[in-house]
Amino acid sequence: MSGGGAVARWLFPDGHRYARFVPPLLVLTFVSGLVDAASFLGLGRVFVANMTGNVVFLGFALSGAAQLSAPASAVALAGFLAGAAAGGAWRREAEPGGLFAPLVTAQALLVTLALAGQAAGWGRYAVLVPLACGMGLQNAVVHRLGVPDLTTTVMTRTLTGFAVDRPGPGTVRRGVSVVVLAAGALAGGLLHARTGVEGTLAVALALLLAVVPAARRWHDGPAGGRGPLPDHG
Repeated sequence: MSGGGAVARWLFPDGHRYARFVPPLLVLTFVSGLVDAASFLGLGRVFVANMTGNVVFLGFALSGAAQLSAPASAVALAGFLAGAAAGGAWRREAEPGGLFAPLVTAQALLVTLALAGQAAGWGRYAVLVPLACGMGLQNAVVHRLGVPDLTTTVMTRTLTGFAVDRPGPGTVRRGVSVVVLAAGALAGGLLHARTGVEGTLAVALALLLAVVPAARRWHDGPAGGRGPLPDHG
C-alpha cells in the first residue's frame, strides 16, 4: 500500500482524483504485454490488446500476406469492441473508481475461460474471443477512469506525447507506460517459449486476481490529489 502510494505520488506530484489507481493500472499494462505475446506467438499472428496492429494485420491479410488470417484479426477486433461496449455501458452514470474492481474481476473470468479453452483444446477462436473481450473490457475501465498517460495499451499516442511535449511528470508517466508494456511483452515471450499459451495466460490471470483486492483497498482509501488533471494522451 505504501509502495503503491509512493509510485502514485511520483507519477502524479500534483495529484489526481484517481492517482491511487496507478499501481493496478501499471499491472494491467504489464498484462497487456503478456496476453499479446500469448496471442501473437501462440494463436497465429493476431493481437488481442493492440487493436492498431490488428487493423493493419487485417489489411495485410486481405492483401494475401502469408501467415496472417483475416478472420482471426476480424474476430479479435469484434471481440475487443464487444468487451469495450459492455464495459462502457455497465452502470454508465456510476463513479468510475467503484467500478474498477468489478470490471477487472469480469476480465479475469474471461481470461479464465480462455485458459480453459486452451487447456481443453477447443481451438484458436475459443481462446481468442474471450481474451479480446477481456482486453476490450480493460480498455473501457481505463477510459472511464481517464488517468492521463496510463492507457495500458495505446502506445503510439503515448510515444508521440513523450517526444512532443515539454519534459515533466507526463514524460515520466509515458516512459513508465512504454517500459512496463515492453516488459510484459518480454516476459510473455519468455513464458511462451517455456510454458506455451497456457503458462503465459496463467500468469496474466494471477496478476488480474491480485489487482482486484488491491483496487478495492485503493478505492476505499482517500482520494488524494487536487482533482482531475487534463488528459494529454
